[in-house]
Amino acid sequence: MIAHSPPRLPATLAARSASVFTLLAALACQARAEVPAPLDQPYPGTIVLNVDATNVGQQIFRMRASIPVRPGKLTLLYPQWLPGNHGPSGPLTQLAGLKITGNGKPIEWTRDPVQVHAFHLNVPADVTLIEAQYQFLSPVDGAQGRITMTGEMLGVQWPSVTLYPAGYNSRRITVQPNLTLPEGWQYGSALETAERAGNKIRFKPLDLETLIDSPLFAGRHFKRIDLDPGAKVPVFLNIVADNAESLEAKPEHIAPHRALVRQAARLFGSYHYKHYDFLFALSDEFGGIGREHHQSSENGVKPGYFTDWAKSEAERDLLPHEYTHSWNGKFRRPAGQNVANFNVPLQNSLLWVYEGQTQYWGKVLAVRSGLISAAGMRDAFAATAARYDNMQGRAWRAMQDTVNDPIVAGRRALGWSSWQRSEDYYSEGMLVWLDVDTKMRELSGEKHSLDDFARAFYGINNGSFVPAYYNFEDVVAALNAVQAFDWAPFLRARLDGHGPGAPLDGLARAGWKLVYTDTPTDFVKSADERAKASDLSYSLGFTVKHDGTVTAVQWDGVAFQAGLSGNSTIVAVNSRAYKPELLKAAVKAAKDGKAPIELLVRKGPTYRTIALDYHGGLRYPRLERIAGSKDRLETILQALK
Repeated sequence: MIAHSPPRLPATLAARSASVFTLLAALACQARAEVPAPLDQPYPGTIVLNVDATNVGQQIFRMRASIPVRPGKLTLLYPQWLPGNHGPSGPLTQLAGLKITGNGKPIEWTRDPVQVHAFHLNVPADVTLIEAQYQFLSPVDGAQGRITMTGEMLGVQWPSVTLYPAGYNSRRITVQPNLTLPEGWQYGSALETAERAGNKIRFKPLDLETLIDSPLFAGRHFKRIDLDPGAKVPVFLNIVADNAESLEAKPEHIAPHRALVRQAARLFGSYHYKHYDFLFALSDEFGGIGREHHQSSENGVKPGYFTDWAKSEAERDLLPHEYTHSWNGKFRRPAGQNVANFNVPLQNSLLWVYEGQTQYWGKVLAVRSGLISAAGMRDAFAATAARYDNMQGRAWRAMQDTVNDPIVAGRRALGWSSWQRSEDYYSEGMLVWLDVDTKMRELSGEKHSLDDFARAFYGINNGSFVPAYYNFEDVVAALNAVQAFDWAPFLRARLDGHGPGAPLDGLARAGWKLVYTDTPTDFVKSADERAKASDLSYSLGFTVKHDGTVTAVQWDGVAFQAGLSGNSTIVAVNSRAYKPELLKAAVKAAKDGKAPIELLVRKGPTYRTIALDYHGGLRYPRLERIAGSKDRLETILQALK
């Protein structure tokens, strides 16, 4: 077959075509309005933002924003880069119905084709105030996103309901927010209330950055508990629930929450809020959440947190984690988080400090306050250590790289999480900080610890709300100020290394080692019960729901080698209909035999039998004391006096 070259244009015609193309491209660039860069200058006037949150039946927020303007080009922005999410997760698809008027006349807008969270318009010469009307269509199904409004409660996340002018630093834009709630509903927020008349609330004007960082929970069933009675700087637990019964907390349930406030004060030696508000939702419908803010936090768990106290232990490190963020992540912030507004990209390189150390302190404070028992926390540490010690993805991807996951993966579900990895700067980061803490204690003869670092690093500028930024060198210098050591290579080896195995030196230095037994810990049993699943990751190499749905397969594990994948359903075990107890019994029986465990598996319309040649019995992680070693973990978890 002979190949033919395309016909050539004459040189003069080709040159003219190139010129026309260049001209058209230039005209196209000129036609697209540029998004003004944010400048550190005050926005002229105050934006009045009215949010109507009364349509809980259809889960629709309706907004009307009055924005002072000057004639000419104007760009409005919808927040894109959300700090607590660590990525470009502004819910743009749920913004709808945008109409803009000036002097009662429509003003057309056009979306920027590149920066799609930006809307360009031309303000007529006689217009000094525009009105933007639009809706936020809160998800009505979990597949659309997190549920933020139900018939009993709602959460106002200001990034979802706010438009703001480009060209200004968000700290220099003043907003006066107003909110209309369903009749009789109560609310909690770090916002300062100026006036309430019935179901209409007017808040005090504030800068846009603080507004975006000050969410609100409201509900039909509401209770507010003072966690630090008589304090000059109060802390409140604002609870909303599906029903009144879920609000009933006994004094012995509130006591450890009050102890949490005391223990955090002793650890950090400072505060950086006017008053702190835990926003706490107990619901089967409202989306679960854990999100930090400078003077508040959003927290959502199932209804039995108080009423089924004995079974809720595994959830009780949520509030300590988010509370710690007031110091770590919100007051002290990585330099890459110092951005001018909510449409400038964040840099996440230090999330292993921001989130990893917060994960560590969240666990420690949970035990020091009595929210979680020391035994329960050891079981939690064992589960984390086992997960990362078996994380095959460490072979190709360093933990440091996972700080990019909120941007790269956007917190979507992954098919092979043990190989792909996902935001491991949280829990593997926690293991690194345990390593640092125990190393400090060892080097100093138990005189210094990470407690001293926390007090020195986060305890500065007591009472100030102004963020203090840091870089890697600042962290290293602060560690050295507590205990001299070559901390930079120590940290980099753990952040950039590939194993084999997880960074468990800190656990060993704490006097404990990871082992596996055939009996699950209470932590594992509780986790399996909440997930309605059986975690057989360290035996057969997969996790399966009670209905037989395979939810995760360990990369290169027993089931992986046999060809099992996610999106499969186990129909039968050794020719008998699947039941969780039947599968576990088969694993136990195979330990003393030579025959493989046979699984009948359905994937789509196809059925096949998979043989698992495994004879190691059930394996669940737990911690075991290292004989003759010092129990530094016990010391770390002791309450501060």
